[in-house]
Amino acid sequence: MRLGTALFLAYLFIFGLCLAYPMAHLAGKLRTRYLEGAEEPLVDQANVLAGLIGRDMEQGRFDADELGRTFDAIRGRAIAARIYDLEKTSVDVRVYITDPAGTVIFDSEKPGSVGEDYSEWNDVSFTLDGKYGARTTPIDPEDPSTSILYVAAPIQVNGALAGVLTVAKPTTSINAFLASAKPDIFRIAGIATLAAIALSFLVSLWVSRQIKRLTRYADDVRLGRRVALPRLARTELRQMGDAFDKMREALEGRKYVEQYVQTLTHEIKSPVSAIRGAAELLEEEMPPARRDQFLANIRHEASRIENLVERMLTLSELEMKKSLEPAARLHPTELMRKVLEDKQPSIAMKQLTVTADLEEQVSVTGDAFLLQQAISNLVQNAIDFSPSGGCIRLRARRDGADVVLGVEDEGPGIPDYAREKVFEKFYSLKRPDTGRKSTGLGLNFVHEVATLHDGVVRLENLPTAGLRALILLPVAGRRR
Repeated sequence: MRLGTALFLAYLFIFGLCLAYPMAHLAGKLRTRYLEGAEEPLVDQANVLAGLIGRDMEQGRFDADELGRTFDAIRGRAIAARIYDLEKTSVDVRVYITDPAGTVIFDSEKPGSVGEDYSEWNDVSFTLDGKYGARTTPIDPEDPSTSILYVAAPIQVNGALAGVLTVAKPTTSINAFLASAKPDIFRIAGIATLAAIALSFLVSLWVSRQIKRLTRYADDVRLGRRVALPRLARTELRQMGDAFDKMREALEGRKYVEQYVQTLTHEIKSPVSAIRGAAELLEEEMPPARRDQFLANIRHEASRIENLVERMLTLSELEMKKSLEPAARLHPTELMRKVLEDKQPSIAMKQLTVTADLEEQVSVTGDAFLLQQAISNLVQNAIDFSPSGGCIRLRARRDGADVVLGVEDEGPGIPDYAREKVFEKFYSLKRPDTGRKSTGLGLNFVHEVATLHDGVVRLENLPTAGLRALILLPVAGRRR
């Protein structure tokens, strides 16, 4: 399972676990909270009515029949009260009164219950005992929504307990409030769930993308590609990326030094041996012409070592670059013309013909000096391998998202055995004219420059004779 998927599922599990309990608790306690809200005003009503009835009893003016007619008149009133989503049309409060023994002496809703013993009901019995008396009794024991809430208060006459007054209120309005509130609660919970899913997905996608960048970077380093450390958030992932980058630099530096020393030692060994041999022979007596020949060999081999060291230093500096900083928008056609101007003496010496097919509008982003040096290496190779009186063709054109820079010659091309080696350091083919090899760093330099510019180098043998060298670079403002 992918890390992003695992994180997403973990977020969902945690959110579901954390949301399920509060929602279940809220749903279970919601009715209780509404009952508590309804019970509190009933306590006030019961005590107010008990005080009024107690005063009437003290004054001998309590009349149960008159009180019953008052309640009948109240129940007959037409009420149009809009309480949020609840529309109330009638009074549904019931009041009954018992004497100190718990016997009913008045009932606003059930006059026939007068004389019955309510002393066992919690509201009456607790109040008679001097406690808070209340109860909830369902009309249908199987249906809690039919419950009626009863709240009682003591009736005091001359400081003595004269009875109990109970106010009863059906919970039908509470059921209506619950029916109205639950959809809102579940709707909000649903929206919160969807938002949590979306945010969890985005977070997991973000983490997964960061890790994919690191993985791609590690793969590129493993394959030997020159890539910069990808952009990472300032988290532990960035620290991990920095650690990867430092590890890569350390490993590449160690490996590079080893290869550098080995290859440089190998390449310098031959000219040093030639110089030593010529120096030993110069100690002997020989004709002046022979001595001049050995001195020329020493100068040639010393120049070869100097050229080799300079090119190695330039190449090593190039290889240690991670990116082009700064990079500018430039026109390759201008660079190719400058190279042709620099190479005119060599071109004239071999009586070569040069044709140029250059599109003026093509542009790339890069380092003008490095690109000019790369083009110069390709043109020099074309000059070295072209026969006298041959033709060299240069071109620069746009091909889709790439700018193609090409150099063609009429030389022998690349043998099959050398195709996989021409870009390696110090690998070189003999020049047809002199039979000598170059430093073997030119094409490697071209390859490094192209890679640094997010481009590629291709070498193709032409159908008849000659070689086509191509540098493909992204158009300015784009990446491959």
